[in-house]
Amino acid sequence: MREITAAQITDAVAALCIRANKILPQNLEKCISACAEQEESAVGRAVFDDLKANLQAARKEDLPICQDTGMAVVFAELGQDVHITGDTLRNAVDRGVAKGYTEGYLRCSIVGDPLERVNTNDNTPAVLHTELTEGEHLKITVCPKGFGSENMSALKMFTPAATKQDIVRYVTEVIARAGSNPCPPMVIGVGIGGNFEECALLAKKALCRDAAVRNPKPLYAQLEQDMLTEINKLGIGPQGFGGTCTALYVNIEEGATHIAGLPVAVNVGCHVTRHAETIL
Repeated sequence: MREITAAQITDAVAALCIRANKILPQNLEKCISACAEQEESAVGRAVFDDLKANLQAARKEDLPICQDTGMAVVFAELGQDVHITGDTLRNAVDRGVAKGYTEGYLRCSIVGDPLERVNTNDNTPAVLHTELTEGEHLKITVCPKGFGSENMSALKMFTPAATKQDIVRYVTEVIARAGSNPCPPMVIGVGIGGNFEECALLAKKALCRDAAVRNPKPLYAQLEQDMLTEINKLGIGPQGFGGTCTALYVNIEEGATHIAGLPVAVNVGCHVTRHAETIL
């Protein structure tokens, strides 16, 4: 049995909150550059230049990439041979988020109650997803999620009679309704299967997958490409100014489901879909 202290987790989460908000994943930045070269609209290319300049300025000035530093979504893959000492995982994570956001001078955007709307002033509580795994390590992934894009997400409970074309059409319609609101070019996470809540979680996991990694199943890899093609035909373009690149890529995660169901969730991310991870 390996011991990991709550203080170690707190420090790790704090560092990840700051890093994720200031440094875009390398493959996502490469994807932005590649799409900028392929953009056919002159206005769209100019917008891409601004987006790339913003990334460089954030790195140079040690500033957040976006003013919306998001709601902290934390994935914790906890090895079953790990014993956390000093406090609970939940408390350690929330203290880490509070430390990262306050000491890192990141915008605190969380209200403690959805109707009373009082800011907690330290961006807690985090959204914490915990998975028990083999081994004696704790993998932590922090995904700050802005709500300009989160608000454009959707879920539909299809019946098994739905076709692949129906699913592609639905995902495309979600993005068409989103328009310029999610700060395109977007990253799209799609969950297919599970039940109501599992489908949404699959979409979130898909959104956080590396830009260079396609679904390992050919069926879903092709669906990712089909969705991307149809979305980019919409012409929304970078920041909604029109163009051939509305989405950078589409990731799909699938899961087992009931014989009577076919849930599909779409989690929309902006062009700075951020995440950072570490293993303790």
